[in-house]
Amino acid sequence: MFQDTTIGFIGSGNMAEAMIKGILHKELVPPPSIFAADPRADRLAYLAEGYGIRTSTNNREVARAADVLVLSIKPQVLAKVMKGINLDVRADALVLSIVAGARIKVIVKGLRHAAVVRAMPNTPGQFGEGMTVWTSTPHVTDRQWDQAQTILRALGKEIWMDDEGYLDMATALSGTGPAYVFLFIEALIDAGVHMGFSRHVAQEMVIQTIKGSIKVVEELNRHPATLRNMVTSPGGTSAAALYELEKGGFRTILSKAVFAAYRRSVELGDASEAAIED
Repeated sequence: MFQDTTIGFIGSGNMAEAMIKGILHKELVPPPSIFAADPRADRLAYLAEGYGIRTSTNNREVARAADVLVLSIKPQVLAKVMKGINLDVRADALVLSIVAGARIKVIVKGLRHAAVVRAMPNTPGQFGEGMTVWTSTPHVTDRQWDQAQTILRALGKEIWMDDEGYLDMATALSGTGPAYVFLFIEALIDAGVHMGFSRHVAQEMVIQTIKGSIKVVEELNRHPATLRNMVTSPGGTSAAALYELEKGGFRTILSKAVFAAYRRSVELGDASEAAIED
């Protein structure tokens, strides 16, 4: 499926690195078949040394070489970058965009290219534990569709949706989700330190507790509310803690945070469309 295939990256930040790491871990292509562009020479040197991939500061060079071209840049620079490479993307290439909020019609118009996949992965993909929601245009061939799915499966689990509207929702829930989890972990560790544990011990306790709790959810396959009730004794410590979380609006503030991310993703999409029109 990937024989003699070059996977190019326009933009080589954290998410691009996560994808590169996942692709190489699954041995989809050898390191020299990955070609990454970035304006930062030090970043490219780091990727070349760490992963053995090819690099360039010239976006056009990567676009011309790529059979699968991954757009992994900030939405604020998307219009400028696409204008710079829209004559270089190969006619038979697959474009895979992970640009937050950027709608498919923006990519199609900006690159003058119809075979486009829009995906929202997340950073756990670098360890094969990511979650990606994606969609595609009707112009994506069966082979390209399989290539996109295989790349995204190298990062973890993937869900294809026929309605692009779900991508903004996915951006808010799973794409941004690790940030919520990291903040929760940080807060629990800080609480442990406040009680008197060393930070090292508190971190070990919290991480194992979260890993174990996730395993319980996966293995028992029961509603989280059922599992919560199983560990909450009347008048016990869990009941006291959960009362404070509910009184503090834990569910409400988390829901508001997710919807704030969703609204921001939609705003970024609107801005991308406006930039293309200019």
